[in-house]
Amino acid sequence: MFEISQLRCFVAVAEELHFSRAAERLNMTQPPLSRQIRLLEHHVGAQLLERNSRTVRLTAAGRAFFPEAARILRMAEEAAFTARRAAKGDQGTLAIGFTSASGYNLLPEVVRRLRDRAPGISLTLKELVSTTQVEMLNAGQLDLGLMRPHPINAELASLRLATESLMLAIPESEAAQWPEAPTLASLHGKPFIMYSPYEARPFHQMLTERFARDGVVPDIVEHIGQVHTMLALVRAGMGAALIAAGASRLHFEGIVLREMATEPVQMVCTYRRSNDNPVLQLFLNEVLPTFDVR
Repeated sequence: MFEISQLRCFVAVAEELHFSRAAERLNMTQPPLSRQIRLLEHHVGAQLLERNSRTVRLTAAGRAFFPEAARILRMAEEAAFTARRAAKGDQGTLAIGFTSASGYNLLPEVVRRLRDRAPGISLTLKELVSTTQVEMLNAGQLDLGLMRPHPINAELASLRLATESLMLAIPESEAAQWPEAPTLASLHGKPFIMYSPYEARPFHQMLTERFARDGVVPDIVEHIGQVHTMLALVRAGMGAALIAAGASRLHFEGIVLREMATEPVQMVCTYRRSNDNPVLQLFLNEVLPTFDVR
């Protein structure tokens, strides 16, 4: 039978797809890491990784084994954690993924309300793009994801957690050229900094659909994945951008923000339906209803 240490080595390589980085992450050298992987493959009876001098990739067996290996590791870690918490008379942990957009104001509010309700719980917080959150929720590596609406499978559920206005970010020097109450039509033909279809897929897809619906064709000058970089380019005069109201807390000088006369954007919480973590159930049953989502 394989050992937890072998699973830990395999999961590290599967996540990094690079033996050197995985070894560094595990604070070990590559030769013993390779030996642990070979031993694991021997016990499993199948090749899990294909590797050569340049690349590492999961085999079909490796792709099937990876989520279960991650789940076993997490169960082992949670068992040890539960024992430590039980010794202190308190227990419970929740792994939360969040996008950078939710980190500005929604995540702090979720954490505050959870801790008010259950001060003894432990939270693991990971900033991740929505696509990665969905993958980790399916693999059992996250309990809860805070993200924009995103395609999910039947094993997951999403509930609306918050809505926020869209804000038009424009260079302060050009503010007089823009209406006080801008609409999407205000962006037609104007230099515009768009969200990346890869790093910020939900926001990119949402804006693309809204532009197409309203017949708006902005002059897209850049595709950017992170809001703070987008605002830096706005300040540099490269174009306008649309951001969620929560991101206005970044307080960039040289930028004017104006609320858009268009429908707000949503933030959802996503979780695995079969997840029976008591802290997740506490969040869904007692904390989520305290959010006034209109």
